[in-house]
Amino acid sequence: MRIDLPGGPYTLREPVAWGRPQAPARERIAYAAAHVVADPLADNTPGSPAALDWDATLRYRHHLWSYGLRVADAMDTAQRNMGLDWAATRELIGRSAREAATLGDPALLLSCGAGTDHRPEAATLQAVTDAYLEQIETVRASGAGVIVMASRQLARVAGGPEDYHRVYGRLLAAADRPVILHWLGEMFDPQLAGYWGSHDVEAATESFLALVREHAARVEGVKVSLLDEEHEVRLRAALPAGVRLYTGDDFNYPSLIRTGSHALLGIFDAIAPAASAALAALDAGDTDAYEKILAPTVPLSRKIFETPTFGYKTGIVFLAWLNGHQDAFTMVNGAQSARSLPHLVEVFRLADRAGLLSDPDLAVRRMGALLAVNGR
Repeated sequence: MRIDLPGGPYTLREPVAWGRPQAPARERIAYAAAHVVADPLADNTPGSPAALDWDATLRYRHHLWSYGLRVADAMDTAQRNMGLDWAATRELIGRSAREAATLGDPALLLSCGAGTDHRPEAATLQAVTDAYLEQIETVRASGAGVIVMASRQLARVAGGPEDYHRVYGRLLAAADRPVILHWLGEMFDPQLAGYWGSHDVEAATESFLALVREHAARVEGVKVSLLDEEHEVRLRAALPAGVRLYTGDDFNYPSLIRTGSHALLGIFDAIAPAASAALAALDAGDTDAYEKILAPTVPLSRKIFETPTFGYKTGIVFLAWLNGHQDAFTMVNGAQSARSLPHLVEVFRLADRAGLLSDPDLAVRRMGALLAVNGR
């Protein structure tokens, strides 16, 4: 099948028939950070209340579960701090947890982000702590696991490492079961620069490790999104026994997972069939097959997450639309406009080369429609 793309005709490969696993991977825990589907008939202009297509949003979670992946919900991939307001977030957590419960234990299928974004005015450590505790209770009450997200408000008011330790210490002391801590780098959110009390990554790492070591019994794992493979390997080796490292490195995930990291990745939303097959190969000890499956997904991921990295959600949703998981290429906060047409054209090509266009006929029709709307 061919399509006329800017730059010349392009011939698509034959689609890949990815199988679904009988059970989740054994060697690695793998979360896909899931996107949300906007209601295309709602007012999705920047600043408007988030309105979701709930049926499509929840179907997509079942799609991810069907490939043996866990779902990390209400995270930055779901446009937290980029249009998904607290009313929609709270409903998303509840609805996703109820869907997970139809398949098994929600805590084994779903973890959700808890932050402070519903209290943008929080200007003291106490106010930030209270905001965190409110969201943590919402997640806990749903039955899902808790992921403690990085806080813009804490980054703004904290005076140094001791303030981070004071706030997180209270959160962890109140946890009724171990949680995942998320270190989100400033490439994903510039307002998180200097998190853990220092703009120097090594000093910030020592602060972070001191916190984890002090509260290791209440920390199930840490999710690190710094796009620095060497740093992650060192951090992983320094963690206390029993604390997992969940890679959030959407550039270097194949080698990091192969060498011992677990996964909590936005790119797994887009490459779930390939990720599932690769993890099955790793379980079987077939590292050659593992590498062969994931290798063509890396150029795709690097394109989707290219600078400015926080625009990656657009590529994730674009691929979901191309693959028929949603009816419209529309996003909360109008974020479908965050990437250029040439960027999306390259995402189309790279997704095809990775075998991740499940229905080439549909993908070509939708790509053609997008080109036509843009005068091509």
